[in-house]
Amino acid sequence: MAKSLPFQKPPALAFGLALVTLITGTLPTLAQQSLPMTGFEMGRDVQLGTPQSGLLTIQPDRLFSESLFGKRVTREIEAEGAVLTVENRNIEAELRTEEQELTERRSQMEAEAFRALADAFDRKVQETRNTQEQKLREITQLGEDARREFFAASLPVLEGIMRETGAGAILDHSTVFLSADVVDITELAISRIDRVLGDGLGQAGADDQ
Repeated sequence: MAKSLPFQKPPALAFGLALVTLITGTLPTLAQQSLPMTGFEMGRDVQLGTPQSGLLTIQPDRLFSESLFGKRVTREIEAEGAVLTVENRNIEAELRTEEQELTERRSQMEAEAFRALADAFDRKVQETRNTQEQKLREITQLGEDARREFFAASLPVLEGIMRETGAGAILDHSTVFLSADVVDITELAISRIDRVLGDGLGQAGADDQ
């Protein structure tokens, strides 16, 4: 089974913007931001270095899924899901067999006795369904908890990039409709987060091995 600011925002406010952007998804609109031009191409991905820009964007889903931490979590969740799938299929086969046996006994039983057995079987099916659905919810929760842990642990890295670039905010890339001064730092952030967090289990990124 994470500033010399163009807007002159206090560091705490800038860090707060990053936190809001990555965890809650509540983002300020760009239409009312007046940002200085710094000569970077609009929406360009940054892979090396730390460009100077007033506004940075990031792709949260890609940041998580392509990181060593995210890849490890994905493998674990998929493994848990595969186990549950096999378990569900076995349970389904057993219940079908039991249902068939009950049906075959129907002609040999009094109606009241059969109804009692049928009701008990229905309760068993419902309880089994509830149990398996709870297991699925728990697996899903594991993934959500790991994602929150990843972003919380990644914030110091992202804050460091903000300081280096002099950026006033890091926004979700998908929310930016148009801006002449925006640089995507997803690739850069992944490489730095991998060096700091590794896979989250003590396995460092390639640069540190």
